[in-house]
Amino acid sequence: MQSRCPYIYINQKNKITMKTKSILFALVMTIVSVAALAADPVGPKVVVINQKESGIFKVIYEGVKAGKVTLKIYNETGSVLFSETLNNVDGFIRPVNFKAMAAGEYTIEVTDASGKQVQKVNYTIENQIKSVHVAKIGNEDKYLLAVANENSEEINVQIFDGDNNLVHNENLVVNGNFGLVYNLKNVTGTPTFQITNEAGTKVIK
Repeated sequence: MQSRCPYIYINQKNKITMKTKSILFALVMTIVSVAALAADPVGPKVVVINQKESGIFKVIYEGVKAGKVTLKIYNETGSVLFSETLNNVDGFIRPVNFKAMAAGEYTIEVTDASGKQVQKVNYTIENQIKSVHVAKIGNEDKYLLAVANENSEEINVQIFDGDNNLVHNENLVVNGNFGLVYNLKNVTGTPTFQITNEAGTKVIK
């Protein structure tokens, strides 16, 4: 196995950046993975592990002998997002970061002298918004929108009146917990708030 491990970042513009970092933690994974791969020592093995952190997958390759190995990653349309060729290796571990990508199915392909091995992974985007709360402030026609959020992301806020007419629409960048007061004095009926991020939409009446 190689002693160092590039951290692969894949983004929507098909550009790849890498950060070389220590593989101390990955070495523990190597011991576990080699034990699993050694169950059938006849040919090379490829295992893809979905990390606990959403969007991170570990590609583990264990070859029969040292040689040239190519790793490719494709999107759903078959376009190559990443390609890397390693020479004179008998195994590697590659953490792959899909966080900048759209949700969907991706194909991971490893090719060596024995042929191609293909693994498919499904990347889903977790809803970073932990909770959304709307509260009317006293007897006034003002409403507090409170969003509990762990990271920085863009959300869309739409407000509808009692007849379901759109009366307000704005995009906001939320960094951590967020609160905003809306004056809905001229809105007819009980307003409905619709909060949308990359993972979906929440409707609060």
